[in-house]
Formats: sequence, C-alpha cells, structure tokens
Amino acid sequence: MATAASPALVGRDTQLRLLNGALTEPPSVIQVQGEAGIGKTRLVRAAIDPLREAARDGERTVLLGHCHQIREPLPYGPVLDALRSVAPALPPQDRLSPLTGVLRGHLPELAGHLPPAPSPPAFDDPRAERHRLFRAVHALLAAAGPVVLVVEDLHWADDGTRDLLRFLTDQPPDGLALVVTFRREELPVPGLPFGHAYRRTPGVRGEVIALTPLDVEGVRSLTGALLGGPAPTAEFAAKLHERTAGVPFVIEEVVRSLLDDEGRLPEPDELDRMAVPLLLREAMAERLGGLSPAALRVVRAAAVLGLPADEPLIAAVSASALSEPGLGQALEAGVLLEHKDGQYGFRHALAQQAVYDTIPGPERRQIHQRAMVALSGLDLPPLVQLAHHARRAGDYAAWQRHGGAAADHAAALGDIPLAVEVLEGLLADPKLPRDARGPLALRLSRVAAIGLSHRRVVRILRRLLSDDFLSPHVRGQARLNLGVLLSNQAGAVAAGRQEILAALPDLHDSPNLAARGLALLAMPAWGDEPLSLHREWMVQAEKLLDDHDPELTAAVLANKVSLAMMVGAPDAFELVDALPVNDPAPAVRRQVARGYSNLYDAAVALGHYAAAERFADQSRRIAEETGALYPEFLVEMSSIRLDLLTGRWQGLRERAVAAVEMTFEAPLLAVDARLTLGMLALARGEWDEAGEHLEAAGVRDLDSGFLPVAAAASGGLVELHLTRDSPESALREADLAVGRLRRKGVWVWGDQLVPAAVLALLKAGKRGAAADLVAEFGAGIEGRNAPSAEAGLDAARGALALDAEEAAHHFARAHGAYEAMPRPYDAARAAESEGGARFRLGDRERAADLVAGAGERYAALGATHDAARCRHLLREIDPTGARRRGRRGRSGVLSPRESEVARLVALGRTNREIAEVLFLSRRTVDTHVARVLQKLGVRTRADVREPRPDDRPGLVES
Repeated sequence: MATAASPALVGRDTQLRLLNGALTEPPSVIQVQGEAGIGKTRLVRAAIDPLREAARDGERTVLLGHCHQIREPLPYGPVLDALRSVAPALPPQDRLSPLTGVLRGHLPELAGHLPPAPSPPAFDDPRAERHRLFRAVHALLAAAGPVVLVVEDLHWADDGTRDLLRFLTDQPPDGLALVVTFRREELPVPGLPFGHAYRRTPGVRGEVIALTPLDVEGVRSLTGALLGGPAPTAEFAAKLHERTAGVPFVIEEVVRSLLDDEGRLPEPDELDRMAVPLLLREAMAERLGGLSPAALRVVRAAAVLGLPADEPLIAAVSASALSEPGLGQALEAGVLLEHKDGQYGFRHALAQQAVYDTIPGPERRQIHQRAMVALSGLDLPPLVQLAHHARRAGDYAAWQRHGGAAADHAAALGDIPLAVEVLEGLLADPKLPRDARGPLALRLSRVAAIGLSHRRVVRILRRLLSDDFLSPHVRGQARLNLGVLLSNQAGAVAAGRQEILAALPDLHDSPNLAARGLALLAMPAWGDEPLSLHREWMVQAEKLLDDHDPELTAAVLANKVSLAMMVGAPDAFELVDALPVNDPAPAVRRQVARGYSNLYDAAVALGHYAAAERFADQSRRIAEETGALYPEFLVEMSSIRLDLLTGRWQGLRERAVAAVEMTFEAPLLAVDARLTLGMLALARGEWDEAGEHLEAAGVRDLDSGFLPVAAAASGGLVELHLTRDSPESALREADLAVGRLRRKGVWVWGDQLVPAAVLALLKAGKRGAAADLVAEFGAGIEGRNAPSAEAGLDAARGALALDAEEAAHHFARAHGAYEAMPRPYDAARAAESEGGARFRLGDRERAADLVAGAGERYAALGATHDAARCRHLLREIDPTGARRRGRRGRSGVLSPRESEVARLVALGRTNREIAEVLFLSRRTVDTHVARVLQKLGVRTRADVREPRPDDRPGLVES
C-alpha cells in the first residue's frame, strides 16, 4: 500500500491570516474553536512553527501547554508545563521580579534562573498564595516577552487553569499573545472557555476563530495535497465529502487507507459501502495491518493508556522489553508521534479511539490490567487513571477504591467538577454493586451541592431514590441534597422545595440535617408562602440545631443572616459579623461563601451597593479558596443587576446576553440578566425586546421566580404598557405583582414596582387605591434598613401628590437618595419628574436645568427613549430653545439625533414607530431618515446598519 504525504494547511487561508496578525500584534487573546478533527492544532502549528524557527534568533518565544481528557487534580498544570521551556528567553536573575521566585517550587527546572523564593505571607491565606502565584506567572511572561503561549484542548482544563488564564486575559503582559483551542460543545459552561464571559481589555486584540468543516472543493484540495499530485475528480471529492462530513483528520486517514499499491484511489462508489466512524476505524485497521507484532503491541498499549506516555511505561503496559524495536517502528510508520519530554502518543484522539476499538476484548482487558499495575508503582499514582483502567479491566473492587479516592482527592484540592465527574461515572455504571450505591450517592450529592453541574446528578439521584434499597437515613440525606441542588444550581426552586419537604420525615434521627432543610425553606425570596411562615421555619431550624456539626451550623447561620438582610432587618449587618469567615475547615467556609453570595443579592435589592461590593469580594475570595463554584457563579450573575442599577452600562448588554446563553439549561438562573436586558431595551425604546426579556425574568413563575427581581421586572412591564398607551394591561400587571408582594409581606422589594403601580392606578382614575398602596408601602418598610425602598416611597409619593410643591419636594428627596447610592438612571428619572413639577409651579429656569441635566444623563447612559422624552419636555418648557444644549453632526457625519434614527431604522422600525420612540413628528422623522440615507451613501432602509455602540448621542436640537 502506498503512503500519502502529510499535507500543508488547506482551506484555512483566511483563518491563518487572522491568527498570524493577532500573534504578531500583542497583547492579544485568540480563541480557536471547532469540533474534534477539524484542524485546530494544525492551524495553530502552521502559525507558530515559523515563529519557533525565528525564536532561535531571539525574536519570539513559543510555549506549548496541553490539557488532557484523563486528568489528575493538578491545578495550573498545562500552563506550568508550558513554562518549563521558557528558560532561554529569561533575562538574568537580578533583572527578574523577586515575585517570580514563588514559582521555584512549581518549576524546579527553572530554579537556576529564578530569584530566591520570597517569604511566605504572614497568614495562611490560600487566596493570597494563589494570587501571588498568578502574579508571578504574569511577571515571568512579561520578562520573557514577546511570548506566544498556546494552551490546547481547553475544554479538558481544570478550574485552576481557567482561573489563571482568565487572570492573564484581564491585563495581559504587553508582549503576550495567548492562544487557546477548544471544542465549544464540550466546555463545562457552554460558550465560555475561561469559565466566565471574556471581556476584552482596551488595547488588547481579541479574536475568535471558528473552524468549520471543509466544503467539497476544500476536500478535493486536501486530497490532492495528500496524494502529492493532481486533485481527484469532482465526483470523488463530493462522495468523500459526503462520507467524512468534511472533517480534515477523517479525510486524511481515509485517503491513506484507500490508496492501492500504486497510490491510486478507488472509484467513488466504493465509498458508499463504508460508514463513519466505521470509515475511520477501517482506515486505521488498514494502517495497523502493516505493522510488526512488536509495533502493534506498542500501539495498542498507547491506545489503552490514552495519554502520551514515556518509553518505560509503554514498554511495561505492552509487555515488551525496552530493547525491542516496536516503538521505533510505530514512529516510522507514523502511527505514533513523539511529543515533548520524551512522551509518545497519537496525533489525535480520534486515531487513539479508532485503534482502541480494534483491540479484541480479552486482550484489551489484559492491557488495562497491566496499565493499572504499572501506574500503581509510580511515586505519585494517578488515581483518576487507575480508576479508569480498573473499570476497563473488570476489577470492580479496585475501581470503587481508586474512584472514591480520586473523588476525595479532587474535592480536597478544590477541583469539584472532576470529583463530580468521577462519582457520576461510578454511579452511572450498571456494574456498580447495589450496596455501594447509597454511600456514593451521598458523596455525589454533597460534592455537587457546591459545584455547577446538575443535570446528570439530578437524574442519577432521582433514579437511586426511586429504588427501595436505600435506608431511610441515607434516602433522607440524598433527598435533602437533591432539593438543595434543584433549588440552587438547577433553578427549579418549586421542585427543590418539594424534595426538601419530602426528606424531613426521613431525617427524624438527624436533627442537624433537618435543620439544614428547614433553613433552606426559610429563604423568603421564593415561593408563595408569607414571611411569617419563613420565619417559623427558621425558628424550628435553630431549635433542632446542635453544635456537633460545624458545617451544618454554618449553613443554618448563613441562611439566618441572609433572611435578616433580605427583609431589611435593622440588625442584619450586626448578624453578618457572626459568620465564621476564618474557620479552618473548607466545608464550613464554603457555607460562608454561599452566605455572602446571598447577602450580596440582598444588599443589591435593598440599595446597599457599597456593602454589596464588600459581600461580593468576600464570597469570591472564600469560594476561590475552597473550590465552591456555585457562590462565585451567583455573584457573577447578580453583578449584572448591580451594574444596571449603578449605571455601568458600557458592554452590559453583551454580558447579559452571554449570561442568558450560558444558563439555557436553567433559565431561572438568568433572571438578573433578563431584567437587565429588558430595562436596557425599555430605556432605548425597543418595546418588543423589552417585553420579551421582562416576561422571562420570573414574573409568571410564582413558585420558582426570584421575587426581588420579579417585582422589579413587573415594574418594568407596567412602565412598558403605560408607554405603549395600554393602561388596562398596565393595571393588570400592577395588580398581579402587588398582590404577590402583599401575600409575601416583604415590601422592601417594591422599590421599582410600587411607583410604577401608582402611575398605573392614577392612569386608570383610581386615586384612592393609589393612595392606599402608597400608605401600605410606607407602613411595610417602616423600621426597615432599605435605602432603595425609601427612595421608591418618595418617588411614589411624588407621583401621587396633587400639589406641585409637594410633588417637587418628594421627587427632590428621591433624586438625592438615588444619587447617594449611586443609582444614576433613577436619579435622572427623579430629576426629570421634579423638573415637571417645577414647570407646573412656573419655575421654568429650574425646570429646564433639571430636565436638561436628566436628558444628558440619559444620553450618556444610552437611554435613547428617555433622552428623547426630555428633549420633548424641554421644547415645552423652553420654546425659544435658549437653554437647549447639544451638538450637530458635521457634513457627512451622522449627528447624535441621526444616529438614534439610524439605529431604529436598522432595527426595522417604521417612521411612525420611530416618531413615537423619539417624541418627534412624522415629518421630522422623514427628514432625518432621508439625511441618514444620504450621509451613509445607501439607497434603501435595508442597507442601514446600526451605528457603533460607543457613538452615544448628546442632547441635541431636533
């Protein structure tokens, strides 16, 4: 059989130019994504190989790190492995930052190049130590620059590596070009390779390069390159494309297997008799047929090991002597490749799996048994790999032993996703003995409660709970943990509460666990129960609790403090000091991290924004130290709402959209993002989008909706209906939402709902009901520590007041309160309303100043519709235009007003709709649209594109 050449990169010219440009313009962050076998590694190598050659002349250093599917809990491993070869690029020791000495213990190969290790911190603070390591890596890369750091297969990375890379992307060294490759569909959080939304820092080039399968012409070109001659016929290329789906790696292996002894391809019809992945397996079988027995043993051992391995390990697993020629022959045949540091393996995971599938079952089990023996003899036995080989070898006792140890080791190191993955694998296997399932189910439910994974865990636990072999005690614990998982990670609060209630009878002999369940039920932000019942549950939880279990004690205390903060209790901040922040036990501090994330949410709802930031910092710090992913995730989601309220709108819409996309499996976790998207759209006059997002913020889910956010979203919907001149719909929405708040009895969450509801009642002619609502709201927040609610009460009183002087007084109080928080958008709303009251009093000068200032604040935020409303009011207050401020566009450049019109045209709005949003006459809009088309040099409305987001309109003359 003839062999095919290894071709140059085919069909990726555009992507290669983009990658080369980003590599040579640091600092840069490049994300290369695509399915298995699509050519991510080949693309990256095509770009960096010339750079590696140039690196010999000192031009640029290239560092390579790899993430592996079967991984041990070694945080930062891929990055540290890449750094082991950085020595030639480093300056002398005396020119390195002393901080880089932190890496001596992690990179013994560089000990001679690094300064002495600095003294350890005075306190045993894992977060501080972790931050020092991150800064040391940053400093080392800065000193070695310019550097290209490549981390491949990021979808298999540990959380520590993702955190380190995220740290580097926030403020990358000036000379760093960071390249990551990944399969998007296999990321732990879909679409987020770094674990969180990546926001490009100004001055840093960012590229996302998505590789897709080759088209028919690309397949033809690749095949011709493999043959080293003319391309095949179009018919053959089309058939090959159909059978391989255009995946380059599969194409290469299939073409190699199809060549006859003279290097010719068969007729296209022969491809119809082969199927993928059978096509790939048969291609590999064809290549293996030409190997000697010694080489075949080595290749099969490498396939069973799964990861690149050194020569002694491969020899032990293949039952070969080191002197045998098998490895060399496998390398010569191109079946195996030499990786760095004397490791040998396959070029691609697809090839490894294809070879593995060709090994007969009995022989495969024997090889796995030899792998287990060989790995057990290492100084640091890799527990995850041992569990994997034990299961494949059929040694179930060893499988349980190694799997349990691997999960415990991963959890102890804070690698929660790996611990969950190992335990899931054990429980999902039908070969697991029945009596082993209960203890493992408990371990899984406990570990999963502090991570982010939930879908498979929920299915496994429900299946186990449906059997009758579990003891009541184990069943109660597992059901309680399932309830916690459903309520938190899955966002299915109603289902979670039912599981908790069902668990309580089985926990009669475990009062501490029952207390934990009752404390969770005591959280008032969910469900339709009144606050009095939540308080009763908390009292029962405290009565059941003893001091023998510090973790459960901390869990109940965290919920008690959270309950107090959520309802604005006067002593809430004093209770916070009781949380065991410095407890030495990670399990206890994980509960504290969860408590601080709840406090953050509560403080945001109440208007304590400075305190909220402190609570967020504490939650993030403790979560990072203890590996508690869920609290950190909650803080990230809630920060979107805080940024909305505090006016940090730049890039906020993109962050919120990313949050919605990453929580598609549990949409109720994205209510903060939905509220944000709805309110941003409302401020811009995008009514349909506003309604869609506000409806999705939990306003209709009475059981699982998060009431503080749902109440705010209902307030937004009331405003939307009033703006669209639909008072009946506004009144229905207000009645529904206020009724829900009234039943719950937590009026401090009505700061955005009640003022809007008052307007709806007044619009409907129900002044008496509006006055009653304002009085009820005032009584409900009396004695509470809730700045937002106090400001909302003044806004509601201002709207209700018949006397213009009284209205102006209340709006001014609200304005001052919002400014102090700070809450700039609502401050502008209050100032605009005060301006309207001053205008009614005849104080045109003060009214014009207030309204003009509000309009400029709206414009700076990007609140197009609100800014236009202020301009409209200013025309009424100041018909001469003497006090109106603004700027006009230069010839050929869109003015701010024209930019607003262009944005609405690009969104598909008609001239009548644009006139409604911008408070203009139809004739004025016609004129603006004509100018937009002329200045943009386009002929039709369909050719108009939305102006850049940073082109913020000012307060302009119409």
